[in-house]
Amino acid sequence: MSDKTNVLVIGKGGREHALVWKFAQSARAGTVFCAPGNAGTAIDGVNVPIDQLEFDKLIRFAKKEVIGLTVVGPEEPLTRGIVDAFQSAGLRVFGPSQAAAQIEGSKVFAKKLMHHADVPTAEFRIFDHPESARAYIETRDHPLVVKADGLAAGKGVIVCETKDEALAAIERIMVREEFGAAAGRQVIVERKLEGEEVSLLALIAGRTIVPLAATQDHKRVGENDTGLNTGGMGAYCPAPIGTPKLLDEAESMVFVPIIHAMKRKRCPFRGLLYAGVMATSQGPRVLEFNARFGDPETQPLMMRLKTDLVDLMDAVIDDRLDEFAANALEWDPRPAVCVVTCSQGYPGNYAKGKVISGLDEAGARADVKVFHAGTKREGQHVLTDGGRVLGVTALGDTLADARQKAYAAVDKIRFAGAFCRRDIAARAT
Repeated sequence: MSDKTNVLVIGKGGREHALVWKFAQSARAGTVFCAPGNAGTAIDGVNVPIDQLEFDKLIRFAKKEVIGLTVVGPEEPLTRGIVDAFQSAGLRVFGPSQAAAQIEGSKVFAKKLMHHADVPTAEFRIFDHPESARAYIETRDHPLVVKADGLAAGKGVIVCETKDEALAAIERIMVREEFGAAAGRQVIVERKLEGEEVSLLALIAGRTIVPLAATQDHKRVGENDTGLNTGGMGAYCPAPIGTPKLLDEAESMVFVPIIHAMKRKRCPFRGLLYAGVMATSQGPRVLEFNARFGDPETQPLMMRLKTDLVDLMDAVIDDRLDEFAANALEWDPRPAVCVVTCSQGYPGNYAKGKVISGLDEAGARADVKVFHAGTKREGQHVLTDGGRVLGVTALGDTLADARQKAYAAVDKIRFAGAFCRRDIAARAT
């Protein structure tokens, strides 16, 4: 009998490829599967043609292959209760329960929870009818952010500099239901915060909080943070904005009170909690919470993480995370930069099926890993299969060095309509 643990990663994006790649390096990992996976996870692991929402099929597969650890990447299976389903079947799974995943699945739930727990966030109002939302917007004299309540693939947050933009956002979310009827049933209208954004991810088990390195994501599609919001155009780690002071404040003012509030509401959080935080002149303010690893933040995080990932996940599931809290995690001291290459038209409509070339050449460069996201393999070819196609990630002695290596690798890759932002991590170098 092998004492190695077979691992199943659920999802098919860049985050899942980064997790599969890191699990494959663990001395404790047996076979690393990914369902449904992409062209990259098929190289570093074994793909399983089961959709992330086919819980019964996934459970049968996990039992058949003696999976000792399942890790759920995307938000939708979490909010639909995949962790509860796996636990009911007697399987070990990393991630929050369906009740706890509401902190991402419903922005209204999260805002009310923050208010209840005195977690600092933007001034906000909640509306369930477009008319009352419009009336409120007309009374505001400052820039606003309009957010769909439910999941919208990272695109349901609209930053509005003018009243007209905010009114148009209400029209898109609540009237035209661009992000789905359920997601737009309620909206949050909040004051736009000024400052610099940072992604703070922490492993949570019981009362134990183990922060990961501070990361900065680039949400807007265009250079200098212009254009539409996306799922993320690139990220780097560690982010200089994540100073020891900010991280201490975030732990005491954000993570500790929110974890206690969730326990009081009888939906204790266990897994990975991600706080999108704005560093303002008044201190940290929470923009949103996610109930899972970020994408593309996971790619630079996994490039730098040296602690065994199977050990970490097991410690969370078994409530032994305090072992890591005492000794801290081990990181590569070098910074990492991830540049996302996208299909023409993203985050709007885009074509699929474009042949990608240069992957081997890019991946052969020192300190570079090309994480696949929206890709699939057909015969000898790797084709585009999504809006965010690849996350080209590099380590460097300095942030500027990591940037240079990442973009040099990006420039080796070709597919029709490919584009990326050219200013990832530029402000910090």
